[in-house]
Amino acid sequence: MLVGIHQPHYLPWLRYFEKVARCEFFILLDDVDFTRNGWQNRNRIKTAQGAQILTVPVQQKLGQAIREVQIANQTPWARKHWRAIQQSYSASSSLQELYDTPWTDLASLNREMFSWHMRELGLDVPWTSSSSLAVPGSATERLIGLVRAVGGTAYLSGRHALREYLDAADIERAGLDLFIFDWKCPTYRQLHPKQGFLPDLATVDLLLCEGGEAARSLLRQGGTVSRHE
Repeated sequence: MLVGIHQPHYLPWLRYFEKVARCEFFILLDDVDFTRNGWQNRNRIKTAQGAQILTVPVQQKLGQAIREVQIANQTPWARKHWRAIQQSYSASSSLQELYDTPWTDLASLNREMFSWHMRELGLDVPWTSSSSLAVPGSATERLIGLVRAVGGTAYLSGRHALREYLDAADIERAGLDLFIFDWKCPTYRQLHPKQGFLPDLATVDLLLCEGGEAARSLLRQGGTVSRHE
């Protein structure tokens, strides 16, 4: 069974769900350190003026795990984000329910965001959060433990992880197959054509421009999976 693991993201981009679609089981890595200025609490949509980053404001301390990060609810971020999405895409969506919910922590918001996208994209890949598995260790050792905890026999990694921190030899010594996921964003119809095509936007750009059926057909056009040699 091929397992993928990734931190939960806010408004994840298409690359994220293409990776999920390639897996037979997926784990949201919610108990590792939050990354400031990363994509765990922000992403980009397309507006008439170009790309706009939507950021969920958080109260975060150095070394704090993602599941411990609280949302700074004193700011009207949800209303601003939903207004930006409505103005950019002129669309009504069940996504509004997420913005009407008073979230207190980032992990809960991102889990529900993940679930919403899975439904809209028609993905039935089983998944869980790493915090529910109680697997000890760090780095590659912990990834191996997480894969084993859900009965996996193979791990799907992005090429960046392989370059930066993943120990392929350790994975192979553990008796797991290692597969590498590569990605190039496919082109699709976007609004605001004067801005040209903008790749790697939040997945809602594709969903609200083309709908779920078109999104599902495009999902496997940008990625490839190969066995690590």
